[in-house]
Amino acid sequence: MTQHYTVGMDIDGRSKTVTVEAEDALIAALKVKHEYPAAMITYSRKRNQRGDRRHPHLDLTAEAN
Repeated sequence: MTQHYTVGMDIDGRSKTVTVEAEDALIAALKVKHEYPAAMITYSRKRNQRGDRRHPHLDLTAEAN
């Protein structure tokens, strides 16, 4: 069963947040690191259904297309 995780990162001094579908937080962070090798991962957490719906983050799969 996969869930959605929000991963925060720092790229060149600018913070960015993406949402990733993964089995756990570590795999979500690794997916983001694979997509953005220069990024420093700052956090990885389960997506907050209510709060993240009001303030959506970029979706890693949508951004890749």
